[in-house]
Formats: sequence, structure tokens, C-alpha cells
Amino acid sequence: MARVSRLGAQRKLRRYTETLRSQLPQLRTRFHVRYLGLFGSYVRGIPKKDSDLDVLVEFAEEPSLFKFMELETYLSELLDVKVDLVMKGTLKPLIGRRILSEVVGL
Repeated sequence: MARVSRLGAQRKLRRYTETLRSQLPQLRTRFHVRYLGLFGSYVRGIPKKDSDLDVLVEFAEEPSLFKFMELETYLSELLDVKVDLVMKGTLKPLIGRRILSEVVGL
């Protein structure tokens, strides 16, 4: 699959970051989000045309599965890209270290 140009990836990442930052107050209220961060191919500057956006989340209150899926769908629609939502507390040690080393907090 073809890659997005580095400039295109940077523009998309900036747009995603700005949009999410502007939505943080609503996300805190509606979904009890404590922390959001981006990681993965967009942060590394190497997304493919069909790449999803990897979002690390920490909640102030443990969400139900329904609420978790609702947030993932909401973010996907808001950003117009498939979001892969990962809970910070569920990271396995090895992959967790890699994710935490590259995550861009919002």
C-alpha cells in the first residue's frame, strides 16, 4: 500500500492534534477521559494511505465496553479516520515501553 507523503502526514497529524486538543474539555465531561496521546505510524511520519490513527487513552473512571466503543467511534467520526483506541492501563510491558517512548501527549 502506498505511503502518505511526509508533508501530508505532518499536516494530518497537526490537524488531528489540534482537533483533539480542542475537544478535550468535552471528552473529559462526556467520556471521563483523563489523558489522550497519539502514537504509531502517524507520529513516526510513515503512515500508509489506509493507516488508522493510534490513540492512547487513560480514563478518570473505568468505562463500560459500550462507552469505550462509543468513544472510539466518536473519535473516528470526528477526525474522519479510523481510530484504534488503546487503554494505557492495559499495555503489555514490552510493547507498552515502545508506545510510551513515542507517544505525543495532548
